Amino acid sequence: MRPFIVVIDDDEKITSLLRRSLAFEGYEVGTAPNGQEGLRLLSGREADLIILDVMMPQLDGWEVCRRLREAGVSSPVLMLTAKDDVQDRVKGLDLGADDYLVKPFALEELMARVRALLRRRPERAEEDGRLRFEDLILDVDGREAIRGGHRIELTAKEFELLYLFMQNPKRVLSRDQIMERIWGYDYSGESNVLEVYVAMLRQKLEEHGGSRLIQTVRGAGYVLKGES
Repeated sequence: MRPFIVVIDDDEKITSLLRRSLAFEGYEVGTAPNGQEGLRLLSGREADLIILDVMMPQLDGWEVCRRLREAGVSSPVLMLTAKDDVQDRVKGLDLGADDYLVKPFALEELMARVRALLRRRPERAEEDGRLRFEDLILDVDGREAIRGGHRIELTAKEFELLYLFMQNPKRVLSRDQIMERIWGYDYSGESNVLEVYVAMLRQKLEEHGGSRLIQTVRGAGYVLKGES
């Protein structure tokens, strides 16, 4: 299914540019010319990403973002503004925005930010709160794995690591991507910490004779896939 991106902006030229550019990249796009119409559009369907202009008449982007978060909408929000002001950026982030881009912007940069935000977007768990891959089940609420009928207790970091893999099945994740998501940019601990946790996670998943699911891709990273 193609990611669904909603653009809320009262500038027709920008809206038209983003609609065409995003569609060309393969995204499904919905647009709204003001905040009220944007909220109405989002009340009928969950978006994978929202691109939201700040300066709009009647209902500005700040208020739209605030109402979305109060309503429990967790879709990533990329805010667009003509103001390159620290206080404005802080305000947007405090209201629940995920990223911030100043107008005029380079289209290439916006597209890069769109891709980055969509990568962070977790895959929706099934209705029972579980993610599945082959014979492996991750109970998101219980924060444990189940394989071959055996329940596997996970430490906090093991859970986060497995959760990341199961959000991205069959996709190679680089070492840097994993370190950024699980340990953060400023991690300064042991350099082999990722290798240690992958080894521990593999041991737990394979303890009862299960095949290897977390594969090493030499020179690239790790991937969750079957051995075949």
